[in-house]
Amino acid sequence: MKITVMTADERFITLEVDPQELVENVKALLEVETQVSLQQQQLLYHGREIRNTDRLSSIGLVEGDLIMMVSSPSRTGANDLSLNPDGSAVNPRAMQQHIRNDSHLMNLLLQRDPAFAEAVLGDNLDVFQNILRQQHQQKQQLERQKQEEIALLNADPFDVEAQKRIEEAIRQKSVDENWEAALEHNPEAFARVVMLYVDMEVNGVPLKAFVDSGAQMTIISRSCAERCGLLRLLDRRYVGTAHGVGQSEIVGRIHVAPIKIGTQFYPCTFAVLDSPNLEFIFGLDMLRKHQCQIDLKDNVLRVGGGEVSVPFLQEKDIPVEFLGEEKFANQGGSASAELSTATKKVGSSSAPASTSGPSQVDRTQGSAHEAKIAKLVELGFDRASVIQALNLFNGNEEQAAGFLFGG
Repeated sequence: MKITVMTADERFITLEVDPQELVENVKALLEVETQVSLQQQQLLYHGREIRNTDRLSSIGLVEGDLIMMVSSPSRTGANDLSLNPDGSAVNPRAMQQHIRNDSHLMNLLLQRDPAFAEAVLGDNLDVFQNILRQQHQQKQQLERQKQEEIALLNADPFDVEAQKRIEEAIRQKSVDENWEAALEHNPEAFARVVMLYVDMEVNGVPLKAFVDSGAQMTIISRSCAERCGLLRLLDRRYVGTAHGVGQSEIVGRIHVAPIKIGTQFYPCTFAVLDSPNLEFIFGLDMLRKHQCQIDLKDNVLRVGGGEVSVPFLQEKDIPVEFLGEEKFANQGGSASAELSTATKKVGSSSAPASTSGPSQVDRTQGSAHEAKIAKLVELGFDRASVIQALNLFNGNEEQAAGFLFGG
């Protein structure tokens, strides 16, 4: 007899079967036609699921009847997705594949737990199992903390130590809720931030200038000043120490030298530091003097009230040594740093002077993937997800794009 099967995608398949045929054999025929495995098929007749061991005649199926077939990916054996007492998976390969097939879950893992997402996409089942065990231990620890909180709430209200622990528990809960809210509404806050650099020329020598409105003075290193041919103008009467997060020796001052921004030349004054880790900081003194505007919307530095605009450099264009925060740990630092100088006046005794000075903000480590990141961001994905996807696929732009589109 002939029967008709309607699939989940509304296709109609006609089969020639024997009335005494087992339902399981009908599923085997449908597996060939639809590429849906037998284990994932669910057949419905008059809204009731029919079992593999039923015969077609025993369920009342007659010539020309219609059967519904729905695909059930979740019909994987329950044991395949269960966990051992230590939190590891009974069938790690099946669980790994199950998580991979859930694109929404994978996108959440990319944002909230990239290490676990990498383990899901990788081939090392030992790493996958270890992370599951760690998560299980963390869950047990949270449960213990909850029990302790309940015990605290039931404690003597006049116990000072108990009340302090309750206060700390409430504070920590607020911190955790704030962190979760940031992950949901402001995930880019957890991504790397690239500092503001522009191309400049100092006395005809091209270099990458760090634009820092928190530095009260423009700074050049001794080695950079030598490379630019400016040491001959060094006034050694202006010596001292720059204090901030760390400190650096000030070897003098260059009172005026030409810098080129875009197509225009401007006079600039520099404090010269004996530091191998920084090169050139374009500080607030020159930003004010030359009426500069830091335009983050258009990502440009405007100079001279807008007569010149130069773009801020992308991460891939910034030298790697400028991006490592460890290299700047000993540099003069915060916006409240002080620059102490001892000024020797010709024909008189030395007189100390003090003024506010340079700023050095911590740099975050970068990578050479900015072009790929920008390209994927232009496709409509947020920067944090793009960075995580590229990291998971070792910088492979095509695989990262395929994964993001799959979400």
